[in-house]
Amino acid sequence: MLKIVGSPTKACDGVTRRELMRVGALSLFGGVSLPNLLRASRSVREGSAKSVILINLFGGPPHQDMFDLKPDAPENVRGEFKPIETSVPGTQICELLPEIAKIMDRATLIRTYSHRYNSHNPYNVLTGFDGGNDRENYFAKATDHPSIGSVCQFLDIGTNDIPRYVLMPAFPGYTQALRRAGPYGGYLGSQYDPLFTVCDPKLAREAKGDYDAVEAIGTPTPPSLGALPELTASRLDRRQSLLQQLDAGVRSFEASVASRRMNEFKSKAFSLLSSSKTRAAFDVASEAQQVRDRYGSNLWGSSTLIARRLVEAGSTFITVNWESKGANHWDLHQNNFGMLKVHLPQLDRLVSALVRDLEERSLLDQTLVVVMGEMGRTPTVNKNTGRDHWPQCGFSLLFGGGTKRGCVVGETDKHAAYPVERPVSAGDMVATIYELLGVDPQLTVEDLSGRPERIAHGGQPVREAIA
Repeated sequence: MLKIVGSPTKACDGVTRRELMRVGALSLFGGVSLPNLLRASRSVREGSAKSVILINLFGGPPHQDMFDLKPDAPENVRGEFKPIETSVPGTQICELLPEIAKIMDRATLIRTYSHRYNSHNPYNVLTGFDGGNDRENYFAKATDHPSIGSVCQFLDIGTNDIPRYVLMPAFPGYTQALRRAGPYGGYLGSQYDPLFTVCDPKLAREAKGDYDAVEAIGTPTPPSLGALPELTASRLDRRQSLLQQLDAGVRSFEASVASRRMNEFKSKAFSLLSSSKTRAAFDVASEAQQVRDRYGSNLWGSSTLIARRLVEAGSTFITVNWESKGANHWDLHQNNFGMLKVHLPQLDRLVSALVRDLEERSLLDQTLVVVMGEMGRTPTVNKNTGRDHWPQCGFSLLFGGGTKRGCVVGETDKHAAYPVERPVSAGDMVATIYELLGVDPQLTVEDLSGRPERIAHGGQPVREAIA
């Protein structure tokens, strides 16, 4: 049994830091068995999508104010915005999304994303697992299910001379100084965590609270070699410090295969982050000003432009997690419509720019673009002109990568509260992404106890969305 020395201190969730260190240490010893590797190698084929760009609207975007407006509903349900026609006859979306309306003929819109996971982290979006709860999954831990990007790295999908799994502009939860569950390698091991960029956005003015949206201006950058988050020199140094604390009975570990694997991982991390190819992908200054203007100079436009550059360079899975200071989040308990008047024009601009840019570069057919959040919002507007948590119904907007064009999947009731036709679970969404990437959604990988777990947690691909 491993024993970690040092005084225990408690994190804000009541778990001791000693316990967190022990859990983290387990991933150092977590190996991939030969049967697991052989099974995985038979579960990958050539997919229609070579890359995925996921724009995660952190907090839960209000579907009934964006892509499923109900203009005939009561005033406290329908909200302030009016629907407009799109390039798909009979399909309407919010008036604040005019550019997306023009490209809906390239999109599949899923209006019935429905699950049971009411927690503010991207765990269900990135893993397909919705059986947890806020208390259990608020913080990332080594026993979590792995994310899609982590599974792709585990399966060795994509080129190996560029970070294959990147999350921008920072790790989910960074504005609250906590690491939320979802984007990590979990029981596959922390060597499959993403590269997290860093950012320091500037605000046009000081926000007047958590529900006063102010545009964040800035560009995410790769971390310095001395302070790389997660895939990082500092974290690797901490791992080495941790190894030095292990009992003398396991000091021979440093000479073991696992230790050699860790040394190779550290070397690879330095190599990837210092490579000219990686640095070039983040160099948005080399883009024509006209292209940069299409995306916008805000943090989300810059992140999305970098995502496109990473796709060109060969990255497999890129997530833009919409969370920053200045009330840059989608947890709209208050001032729902005021915040959307800031958020929606930015979203409209960057999504339309990304789709058109990929199309012009002949990359859209091989790049899956996903726009969604971890849940929807309540049908009724609350006393603070906000909408509260509502995992029972939300949306997912898909472009490219082998999806159908001009397609709408699912239908909701008259208040956009519940699906009445074709509910799509978190597992179904993740299974669809795996299917488009050429990965068998029924593939199993072993957790820390050696128990096989399905990577899509029983979800089935949404065939109506696949061309």
